[in-house]
Amino acid sequence: VQLQASGGGLVQAGGSLRLSCVLSGGSFYDYSMAWFRQTPGKEREFVSVIRASGGRTYYMDSVQGRFIISRDNAKNTVYLQMNSLKPDDTAVYYCAAGRPILSAIRSAKMYTNWGQGTEVTVSS
Repeated sequence: VQLQASGGGLVQAGGSLRLSCVLSGGSFYDYSMAWFRQTPGKEREFVSVIRASGGRTYYMDSVQGRFIISRDNAKNTVYLQMNSLKPDDTAVYYCAAGRPILSAIRSAKMYTNWGQGTEVTVSS
């Protein structure tokens, strides 16, 4: 399984970006798809996930209401629409695929496949 993320860039605070991540070499519909982010010196943190079956979504508190995760099973692609961006959202964003148990759906350890990361910079 390979994941290819794209869509990062430089944006002003209050702006929007849409990240995309394409999965190849596996059955996309079998995987829950997640986004994590990481800044220098900090651990990778959970941002959002959309489950394989039913498409239920989960978000970290600080992005709830601003970010929207979605998936297109026909295109093997997961998206993260990021609105009202803040400087604190600056990070490298990683997409991940896995079959997490519900109680640990926000844990990076639950995801077996990772993309290369795409950098998001939000200027104030």
